[in-house]
Amino acid sequence: MNLQAKLTLGAVALETLIVGIISAVDLGNVMQIELHAAERRAALVRDVAAEYVSDVLNRIPQQPLREALRDPLLHDRLVTLMSQSDELIEIEVTDPHDQILADNYLDHIGLTSPPYHELDELVNHSSWRDKWNLLTGHEKHQFQMEKPLGRADVVLVLVRVVIDPSYILSHTIWPEMRHSAEVATFLFAGAVALTFVVSALAFRRLGQLGHVLDLAASGKFEPAKTGDLSPGNDELGVIFSKVNLLTERLRGAEFEVSDLRGNIDRLLLDLEDAVFIFDRELRMMFASGSVERFLGKERDDLIRLPIVQIFPPNTPLGLLIAQAAQTGRVVRNRRVPVPHEGGGASVVLLSVDLLESIPGSTGSGLLVRLRDPEVQRKLGRELETADRLAAISQVSSGVAHEVKNPLNAILIHVEVAKAKLSRGDTDVIPQMEIISKEILRLDRVVKTFLDFTRPMELRLETVPVNVLLDEVLELAQPQAEASGIKVTLGQEADGVGVRIDRDLLKQAMLNIVVNAMQAMPDGGELRFESSAGEDLAEIRISDTGPGIPPDLREKIFRLYFTTKEKGSGIGLAMTFRIVQLHDGTIDFTSEPGKGTTFSIRLPIAS
Repeated sequence: MNLQAKLTLGAVALETLIVGIISAVDLGNVMQIELHAAERRAALVRDVAAEYVSDVLNRIPQQPLREALRDPLLHDRLVTLMSQSDELIEIEVTDPHDQILADNYLDHIGLTSPPYHELDELVNHSSWRDKWNLLTGHEKHQFQMEKPLGRADVVLVLVRVVIDPSYILSHTIWPEMRHSAEVATFLFAGAVALTFVVSALAFRRLGQLGHVLDLAASGKFEPAKTGDLSPGNDELGVIFSKVNLLTERLRGAEFEVSDLRGNIDRLLLDLEDAVFIFDRELRMMFASGSVERFLGKERDDLIRLPIVQIFPPNTPLGLLIAQAAQTGRVVRNRRVPVPHEGGGASVVLLSVDLLESIPGSTGSGLLVRLRDPEVQRKLGRELETADRLAAISQVSSGVAHEVKNPLNAILIHVEVAKAKLSRGDTDVIPQMEIISKEILRLDRVVKTFLDFTRPMELRLETVPVNVLLDEVLELAQPQAEASGIKVTLGQEADGVGVRIDRDLLKQAMLNIVVNAMQAMPDGGELRFESSAGEDLAEIRISDTGPGIPPDLREKIFRLYFTTKEKGSGIGLAMTFRIVQLHDGTIDFTSEPGKGTTFSIRLPIAS
């Protein structure tokens, strides 16, 4: 189904929905209006019938009540009143015990009136659906309006009119709705026809624009004339002008692309890697980087040569590349020996990728990369050093603050001591004591930092993630139970191991666990979870505490930063460092009022 058909059908569906909603609202309003009208008519008939009954009782007061209400004139009047409303089915005069004393139906006199629902309940307190079910006859109920008559607060008789709502639908609502439906159908048909006409006109002009773009894509573009468009379509004229301008720029861009290719080529020449691109026929289209260092040949001599001449299949390197080309399997950093002509061999890292839609060919090609593993190791060591320095920088960013405070205190009290001595006051013992304490405090800060940054000796072993999590949970369980904290465990990393120092990493995780339990003094939930991806295992520790305020989130891994009265500010900093030493990462998410989740990701042991 094309776009024009989808939009047209969508517009028709929207119009249908709007008409349906309006019709439903209109039907609801008509139902409510007619029910109110029926209520008013019933009330009028009831009041007139009550006057007839009062007239009979006042005219012949000497007769007993039952005899007086058998007056033929009263019966004739009740029968006459019945014709005043289509939905009216009976007029009754009963005693307080619902025994019928007078009725428009003579054979009902002496019977007990059945129970009826109140008409006011239907009109003013029923839902739209209930009203519809009653009007359509899906629910059979009859409704009443009554008026008591008597003397001195004593009810003698009840004048009751009974109506059937289903007659309202057939005699009043349907005729009015039929007329409304005819008008709505006519308007809907007109709207649908107008929708199809407008859609056809709009998409005819868009079709012209699409034709121009097809010509541009095929290289046969001719500048479009905006005069071909109908008057008043200035927007489409502007679009055609922009298409013309874009085409002219594309023609000029061909030269810019060739210059860009030259710049990219010069950039790749400085790479330590050698990069080769082969087309669908496995002929080399492009080569750059350290080609001569790996193959001992100039790259210009390799252009358009088949891959079997550049990488002979009788060599380990050529065999792997040929297998990747035949099977379509990607190769990533495969160590392959490369023999030298003068004897000996070196090792390279081979990567082979499939390339789709190679320019100038019809199909997929190959991208081959050769990399020196020593360069790779050097880069890895540099990145590892950078990570370690970044970790130390992050966790030690609070040290300057801890050092500055004692230094300021020392300076202030030195000045106070100098001022005292200048006045001849030799009692500087209080200042010397404070200075001594601050020096000891400064010494403690420096020693802590030196201990923190001193290289650690890791005793690495392969530990299953689920075993590690079970051990941490076992250590945390007693304190959690004492604090009324529920501990839950979700393991999704069965069979996955990590290479870690077991004691150090457990200590790092316990630092998080202790903080989590301290954040829930009134109880809560402490959840441990594990999962595994392709290269990393993840351990998550969640609490339901108050969360970490946004303004403190950048500081929690800093050394000496703490929000606790007796905290040292070392626990999370040490956790951060231990995770970094295991080539892992740690981060957290926190939502105020809902808790915090720490995530530790570690490389999976090979």
